[in-house]
Amino acid sequence: MPIAVDAMGGDLAPGEIVAGAIRAHTDDGIPVVLVGRPEEIEPGPLEVIPASEVIAMDADPGGSVRRMKDSSLVRAAEAVRDGRASAMISAGNTGATMASALLRMGRIKGVARPAIATPIPDPVGRPCVLLDAGANAECQPEWLVQFAQMGAVYSRERYGVERPRVGLLSIGEEPTKGNDLVKATHKLLAGLDWDAAGAEFIGNIEGRDLMASAADVAVTDGFTGNVALKALEGGMRSLVGALLGVFDSSDEARAAAEVLVPALAPLYAQLDPENTGGAMLLGVDGVCMISHGSSTAVAMQNAVRTAAEMVEGDLVGHLRAAVTPA
Repeated sequence: MPIAVDAMGGDLAPGEIVAGAIRAHTDDGIPVVLVGRPEEIEPGPLEVIPASEVIAMDADPGGSVRRMKDSSLVRAAEAVRDGRASAMISAGNTGATMASALLRMGRIKGVARPAIATPIPDPVGRPCVLLDAGANAECQPEWLVQFAQMGAVYSRERYGVERPRVGLLSIGEEPTKGNDLVKATHKLLAGLDWDAAGAEFIGNIEGRDLMASAADVAVTDGFTGNVALKALEGGMRSLVGALLGVFDSSDEARAAAEVLVPALAPLYAQLDPENTGGAMLLGVDGVCMISHGSSTAVAMQNAVRTAAEMVEGDLVGHLRAAVTPA
């Protein structure tokens, strides 16, 4: 079945979104169906599922999904639910994407709350899966345990990590460090049979460890996770801007840049969020990818590739088998 792409979601929709979907179809041979207003889309070889409404980026998520039943987001989620598509992808309103997937596709049985899993790039190693990256601002310890279990499965399925190392994000490595939520979660995670899960709990990790190959999975509540993610994004953007300013500061610097920039290009590509495709919403009964609002055709093509791989690898089936009911 094809991947359903919300053609109307994102700052650069529908042009860049449709272009990326077409590339995934023509270059990678992945079946794709677009969802949106046919009169505003140039679909090329792709089928379009008509949807007359568009949920704005700043719209109230839950209310919009309930009111706008013919929106592109709702129709994309229904396509997965009804067996017309194998996965859904949107670069639109994040909250509305989650609400659409949750209300139309439902949760995996036993999962208390779905979580957003975002890959944090590592310049010298494989990405660390951070979850929750913003779906649940307030959490309970049992939910974080499920996030840890789902994150380990995702790390294994997406990045081929044979035995993922799971860390609990805190303000210190000692088990006694952190707030009540972190300390209670640590006790629960330490008591799990991780050998049976094919993973390893390594205890608390700190923010500095997210890009340092310290863990394959970093578990936290959605509020903390989103703040950490945005801090890393802002820091990376500032660093790149500062380097470009230095490279253009003098004739000598510009000459050096001619040598350094090509050498730094692979590193930049590795850290560029466009190349990750987006985050995965884990815990819903279907594959759902949430791409960045500023996604270009490159990001969308990568998102379609990732979604197709997760469908082929039966990610949802593995999550269903791994999660302990809360």
